[in-house]
Amino acid sequence: MIVSIQAHEYAAYPEVLSQMFRTRKAVFFDALRWRVEADGDFERDQYDDMQPVYLVWCDSNRKRHYGSMRLMPTTGPTLLYDVFRRTFPDAAELSAPGIWEGTRMCIDETALAQDYPHISPRQAFCLLLIALCEFALANGIHTMISNYEPHVERLYRRAGATVHELGRADGFGRFPVCCGAFEISRQVLSSMRAALRLSEPLYDRTARPLRSILADYAKAA
Repeated sequence: MIVSIQAHEYAAYPEVLSQMFRTRKAVFFDALRWRVEADGDFERDQYDDMQPVYLVWCDSNRKRHYGSMRLMPTTGPTLLYDVFRRTFPDAAELSAPGIWEGTRMCIDETALAQDYPHISPRQAFCLLLIALCEFALANGIHTMISNYEPHVERLYRRAGATVHELGRADGFGRFPVCCGAFEISRQVLSSMRAALRLSEPLYDRTARPLRSILADYAKAA
């Protein structure tokens, strides 16, 4: 299932959140070599103390993590303005109630291969993007902002996402970091579902299991 975990739910799902922080450390600190904070096997920072929403792909018990991202409104402190300010032009105004920041999007490739061997990490990334669009539509969000390395744009296009690069800058890791604005609309969601040949929602506030949906997706992919 792909669910949202809010601040009042953190204590109920310690295992999947711990796995999420471990995956983030393996991806952003170990593999990408971003200048992020690592504490033992975990990667977490001050923004994780600001009650973000986590969009998490997990099992039905919310104890096994397959992928996730962190979501925060731009009306408060964000990585976008505090760390990645050089990645977008001064004229861009990216702070508004309907604009949210998505960060730390990652896939646990080991867990995915064990439980969903028919789904590649690239496909899993695309599925999370669709769930993100569904979550945003359900919560009045019209634009998502994200920072990413240039090669990731291919995955956005593969998922049918509409992304506009606002700028990029060096000095954060091995590659430049881009700033992209993602349109959220029912038309965009329809295009994304068509690109991945999906007809049913992935994000469900009732926490409906995804296994049957993903089985159909794997046959069509």
